[in-house]
Amino acid sequence: MIGRISGILLEKNPPQVVVDVQGVGYELDVPMSTFYNLPGTGEKLTLLTHFAVREDGHFLYGFLSEDERFAFRQLLKISGVGPRLALSVLSGLSVGDLAEVVARQEVGRLTRIPGIGARTAERLLLELKGKLGDALPASSPAAASSRSDILNALLALGYNDREAGAALKQLPPDVTTSDGIRQALKLLSRV
Repeated sequence: MIGRISGILLEKNPPQVVVDVQGVGYELDVPMSTFYNLPGTGEKLTLLTHFAVREDGHFLYGFLSEDERFAFRQLLKISGVGPRLALSVLSGLSVGDLAEVVARQEVGRLTRIPGIGARTAERLLLELKGKLGDALPASSPAAASSRSDILNALLALGYNDREAGAALKQLPPDVTTSDGIRQALKLLSRV
């Protein structure tokens, strides 16, 4: 099993990258959460990997963090979820967001991810319940509730998960819901 790859990043073609390891170019599929945080081509890179052997080929999946790889493996354990769908989930939600969605049982946020319908979303929530607890951000329940309300308000206003999540990260941890929405809208209007 290949657990980690270190080398030079040769190509970036979403969702695939090519890493040169001493003259051998390894193709890896990565979630967009990893892809957006990759260094430029020609720079050194280390990715944690998941190696899968199927009858139609051998496949490598790469991740920048152990949390992402763990979440990917948890998703693969669910009946009906393959690597492509698992990558899609991690491309649509960060691991922390996924853990929060599971904790709050928010079917709606999962169904916004391409390839996930209501039944699949419900199965994901059921199967992942209690398995991603360490990935939840450490904050008080009141602060988590406020942040969730802010996020849901931004999504209802038409912003996508990535835009809303980026604005949410820039807010102070103890912001109230109304102030948070106001500040997030100001941040998003500058973009």
